[in-house]
This record gives sequence, structure tokens and C-alpha cells, in this order.
Amino acid sequence: MPRNTHALAILGPDLVDKLAHTRVLMVGAGGIGCELLKNVVLTGFGDITLLDLDTIDLSNLNRQFLFRKKDVKKSKALVAARTAQAFNPSCKITPIHGNIKEDKFDVPWFKSFDIVLNALDNLDARRHVNKMCMAANVPLVESGTAGYLGQVQPILRDSTECFDCMPKPTPKTFPVCTIRSTPSTPIHCIVWAKSYLLPQLFGEQEDDESELDQAAAQGENATEIANLRKEARAFRKVRESLFSALPEQAAALVFNKVFNEDIKRLLSMADMWTARKPPTPLDRDLILTDKFVPPAVPAPSSSEPSRRANATVTVNGTGSSTIPNGGVASSSSQAKLKDQRQLSLKDNVQLFDESLSRLAARLSSGKETSISFDKDDSDTLDFVTATANLRATAYAIENKTRWEVKEMAGNIIPAIATTNAIISGLIVLQALHILRAQATGKAFPVASPSHASGIRIAGLQAGKPSVPLSTYYVSPPNPSCGICRDQYVSLQCDPAQVKLGELINAVLRAERGMEEDEDMEDAEGEDDESERREVSVYEGQRLLSDPDMDDNLGRTLESLNCTRGKFLTIVDEDEVFENVVLALSPLP
Repeated sequence: MPRNTHALAILGPDLVDKLAHTRVLMVGAGGIGCELLKNVVLTGFGDITLLDLDTIDLSNLNRQFLFRKKDVKKSKALVAARTAQAFNPSCKITPIHGNIKEDKFDVPWFKSFDIVLNALDNLDARRHVNKMCMAANVPLVESGTAGYLGQVQPILRDSTECFDCMPKPTPKTFPVCTIRSTPSTPIHCIVWAKSYLLPQLFGEQEDDESELDQAAAQGENATEIANLRKEARAFRKVRESLFSALPEQAAALVFNKVFNEDIKRLLSMADMWTARKPPTPLDRDLILTDKFVPPAVPAPSSSEPSRRANATVTVNGTGSSTIPNGGVASSSSQAKLKDQRQLSLKDNVQLFDESLSRLAARLSSGKETSISFDKDDSDTLDFVTATANLRATAYAIENKTRWEVKEMAGNIIPAIATTNAIISGLIVLQALHILRAQATGKAFPVASPSHASGIRIAGLQAGKPSVPLSTYYVSPPNPSCGICRDQYVSLQCDPAQVKLGELINAVLRAERGMEEDEDMEDAEGEDDESERREVSVYEGQRLLSDPDMDDNLGRTLESLNCTRGKFLTIVDEDEVFENVVLALSPLP
């Protein structure tokens, strides 16, 4: 039986033939990407370009089934293409190990594809692909998953809303002084351990004065910032001790510096604690001999389940036992998986000692020059867990299990292979819908729900286990969107020859419908001021020219670093005309 027998029966010969000649760009070869590549190949797509920047990690193997243990550290794109090729030897798969944001992947390159399928988990990269598809006028099928949830969104320029039509949530940040001096929640302690203490001890030896300068400029407490500067200088000496002292001595030195001396220093600033509970310095020797009494952790609100280390645990419904921060965990707690076990205060000190010793040994070996947090690196995860919990204890904040720290520090929503498989199937269905409509010349009625054949967003929804799949009509483009409402123009030029002023005038003449050979320029490439409307020119967020800044008009695009792959946005100061975005590419 021919390989495409089932596809012919379901899709029909016309669409199957179109798929064989359709050029597909797939961006991403991770959780969704592996499933998607398999589906695209088996559906009958004949020409696939697969691009991914990442390499395979051991933690990927439980859900990215095109990879095996022997492939760890290799390029995801190259290995996925090699594995999937066996599913359909007649399919052409071109793998690229690279960054989709590289300048060489410009608008003409995107225009060479018939459709783009996104399988990315990076917000910045997704926004970039969305903009490139808007500029190239190439259909895009966007996707994403989060645990048991997922969504597939078809994006067509001038017909549907784009990825940027609706604002996306941005990662939450915290004031420096809150993280470094006055934490009040577990996430504050985790961010401190991950983003401050770990880099200070094992990261690149960078001067963090710039961060403190920025905090001062934002009006944070000047006294606290001055003390933080002293602390940073002291930390440099502590770091040196990691490699000059015995492991046990180094651990004790760092512990006393971070959890005793620094806290005592903070306590000396009495004004800081007039309206908040002061922290308690930790005594390492008393903790290790079970003589230290930790501060009481406030009870959680009634709406929150008790997950504190100081909680009362009922065993088999017959009794309860208390697990204080400084005590020994109950037998039921000890039976839990390592990551889900609530650590005692003594456990955290011992975990701190062990992880600090392992990390110091890694740097001393010379194989690594710096170590940064990775949720799949047991040493860094142990260190962040222990130090975050020790800091939380000092500030009477609830402790977290290793698993909870991993979730919060890595901002992790567990990846589920089944969700990836379902979403990748929906991506292919959406792609088939778009390609069939293109082949028949059928328009997509997206604005009116009365048209049952309109484009829909499909996904996995929460709250309805009996009906997990949901669909709803795509919204029209947002009139205020700064991406899809711009007018894109592909411009092939030699940036070493073209001047910015000449380029602006050419665009303005074209908008006025004037003949290109009409001479309205002076030696600097400036237009007749009586005729010319006022515009500003940007490259990304960088201002190149505006009515009060004309220094760059006589400069070439190359001298302004406006070369292949860059976008120049011309903005009408009177807001009468839409923005014109010039997508730069080299001459053929």
C-alpha cells in the first residue's frame, strides 16, 4: 500500500499534491516541535526547513521522543531531522542549528516559504517570528502549551489578529532592597538565592555597582544601598575563601557571613524594623546540635492550604505530629520523594554544606569558569533550595520543598507529552485549513461568527474534562496594534551607498505619488521643507531622526548599523498616515 493512501482518502488528491510542493518553515524542535515534525512528515509535506538554536539536554528525553540518550548535547534541529527522515524518505528536511533572530533570516528568506509553523516557548522569539510573517505576508500558525492547557492560533495578515494584537504578561520583577534586605515571601528568598547569592559566589566576577546605581536612581533607600555596596565588597573576599579553605571551613565561613553577620548588620539599622518584624540571625553550631530555636512562622490565611514546614500533619487520620523548622521530619515526610520532602532546618544546613562543596569543586577543576542556575542542574538546585530556606527561616517565612523551589525558580509549568502531541496535531489541521483555502481561493470570514467556515482558534481548555477541546472565532486585527497595522515594504539596497535622508525622501515621494526622477533634494539629501511632512525614523527602539534631530540624514545606512535584516520604521509626527516599516535586505 502506498505511503500516502490514507492521506489521499482523507484530504483528496489536489491537497495532497499541494502538500508535496509546499515549503514549510518550522521554528522550534523541542516538546511541541518533535511531535509537530513527526506529524508534518507523515501528513505528506514535501519540503520542510527546521530551525532551532538549542542542544539536547538529558531532561528532554522524557517528552521529546525524536531524541535518545546518545544524542545529549547535540543540536536538536539536526538530530530531529535525521530521526524524522526515516518516517518518509521522500520528504526533504533541511535542518538549521541557529537563532531565528539572526539577520540572515530576513524578510526575503521568510517569503520563500508558503507557511510558517511556530513551536517556540520563548516570548521574544515568538514575537519576532510574528513580525517577520507580517512583513513577509506569510501565513503563521502560532502555538503554545502550559501543563494540560494549549492553544493553536492561525495568523493571517489583514485578516486575523496577530500575536502582538493582545498584550502578553511580562515576568514580575522585585525591588533590589526587597530582595536583598527585607524579603516577605518565599519567592523573595528564592530570587535572592538564585539571582544574587549564587552569582556572587560562583558566577562571573562582575561589579554589581550598576544594579545598585539603578536602584538609587529609582529612589530606593539610600542607607540600605550604601550598606549593600559594602556587602558586595565583602563578598569578594568570601568568594576567595571557597578555593583557599577546606570545604567544611569554607561552608562555615560563607554561612556565618550570609546568615549571621549580614543579618546582624541589618538589625543595626533600627529604622528599617519599626514597621516590620526583624529577622533572626542563624547560629550554625546551635542548629547542627539541635539547640537552635527558629522564629515562629505566621499561620497562613484560611484560604490557603497549610504547606509550611511548621505545619501539623495528620497521619492516617488518627493523630498528628508537628514538624518545626528546626526539628526532625516525621516518618511520613521522610517517606516522600526527595524533591517533595519538607526539609528540617538542620537538613537545609547540611544540604547547603554539600552543595557549596560540590559547586566549589566544579570551579576549582578548571572545567567551568562560572556556574549559573539551571533547573536541571542538581548542584545549583540544591544550593538555591538550601539557601532560600535558610533565609526564609531567618525572616520567619515558610520553607519550600525542593520541588516547589524548582517550580518557582525556573518558573516551571510542567511539560506534558500528551499535551504537546494534541497541540501539534491541531497545528497541522490549522495548516491544512489554510492551505486548502489558498488552493481554492476561498476567503476567510473571520469577523462574523455567523460564518461557520471561518478561521477558529483551537486548544485544550480547563474546567471541562468531558469536552477538553474548544474552538472560537479569531478576532480581526487590533486597529491599535503596533505590528500588524504597520505598512511593510521590502527594500533591497546597498546600505553602504544609500543615505538615510535619501531613503526618507524616496518614501515620502512615493506616498505623494510623485515621479521618482523629480529632483527635490539638496546635497544633504533633504527635501523641500515647504513640501515635506514631518516624520521620525526608528530602528527598533533606536531613534535615528526626527524633526529636531537631522544629524544622521547625510549618513549611510551602513554607518548607522542599518543593514540586512533590520527594520526602519517611518512615523508620521501628525499621526495622519500609518507607519511605514522598511525591511532591509541586500541587492540580488
